[in-house]
Amino acid sequence: MRRPLAILGVALAPVAAAAAPAGYFDLQPGITLETGDTWVSDGQKYRLFGVQSCLRGTAYTDKRGQKRDCGDASLAVFAAYIKDTKPVCAPVAKTAEFSYVVCYATVGKDRLDLATMMITSGYAFASLNAEGLPFHPPYAVAEQDARERRAGLWQFEDVQHPAVLLSRSANERAKKAKQ
Repeated sequence: MRRPLAILGVALAPVAAAAAPAGYFDLQPGITLETGDTWVSDGQKYRLFGVQSCLRGTAYTDKRGQKRDCGDASLAVFAAYIKDTKPVCAPVAKTAEFSYVVCYATVGKDRLDLATMMITSGYAFASLNAEGLPFHPPYAVAEQDARERRAGLWQFEDVQHPAVLLSRSANERAKKAKQ
């Protein structure tokens, strides 16, 4: 039930009064969130550059001992940030699958990087390249700070960085391919 509510919350968010600056676009109501870092709008897939949300279908154990979907937690926080801060985004790279974007959100009179907000709150992680290095090093610094403060998902002992899980999965596929 949480998934439709998160998406509905974004769909019902009011449209920002001011238009996005040149080169940017408003993160409009009506988008479909796929994960805590990816959405679809008008048939185009967008992803926050340098961010990896928790993987949907992976679990963490909350303070009451209940298993919860880590990806749903990232998605819910992403939806809340979109609704509350009305981000504007600019494309920075494009692949066949995604348009990678950077977004800034307005909190009070401050403009803040949406990816940094997600990572410092502990509901997203710095994405890593094939060599295990962050695509954007400041995000790795923000992630380390969130981990040390035990912010967001980091407060739960069994939360794992999605890059570890993705790497494990890739290694298992490679082993099977060799057999």
